[in-house]
Amino acid sequence: MEKSLYSLILSDDVVKRIDEIARSKNTNRSNLVNQILADYVSYVTPEKKICGIFNSIAQMLNNDIFTAFFDDNNTTMSLKSSLDYKYRPTIKYEVELFRSSKETIGELKVIFRTQSASLLMELNSFFKLWARLESIYLSPYYPAHASITYNLEAGRFYRAFRMPLGKSYSDESIARAISNYIKMFDEILKGYLSNKYQSACDIEDRYLQYLNSGIVII
Repeated sequence: MEKSLYSLILSDDVVKRIDEIARSKNTNRSNLVNQILADYVSYVTPEKKICGIFNSIAQMLNNDIFTAFFDDNNTTMSLKSSLDYKYRPTIKYEVELFRSSKETIGELKVIFRTQSASLLMELNSFFKLWARLESIYLSPYYPAHASITYNLEAGRFYRAFRMPLGKSYSDESIARAISNYIKMFDEILKGYLSNKYQSACDIEDRYLQYLNSGIVII
């Protein structure tokens, strides 16, 4: 949604109250006034759409496995989960949704901080295997020029969220697809680190069980 500069003449007392509310909501005057006017004319802003999706994800995932955090005016939410590995390090999933999007609607960041060389090696091996699996089994849903992108760097693994070719999802479907994807990823990652899944074939079989269960592809 494009934004432009407009001049408005407002009461000082009104602006003072607007600023107080904006500070309490961790936003600024322009964003708050924009949201108030959007609500008045029954227009759903990208920020409100994203907030609604995050609320749905939090309801689906905020449990004894995940702890969810997000601000109403932010385009990123965080979910923390403890790994089944020796000293139980924490892994963080960050979901970023884009205000303006077509096929690529957002990105998942898997953030891990550890000094353990062995854990880093296992994580990097898993992420590379995961990207290879998805490139094989999700390719029928995405054209070659618009495939899902991945990136692995120090302490972070990135995976784009894209709409499959010819698909359009409701906000609730997007929330459910992202929630199920994170649950799937987290469960298989923990199974890999705990040796529940001891080989690439074990991981592939479990991944296919999820895909064949009818989860929404994103």
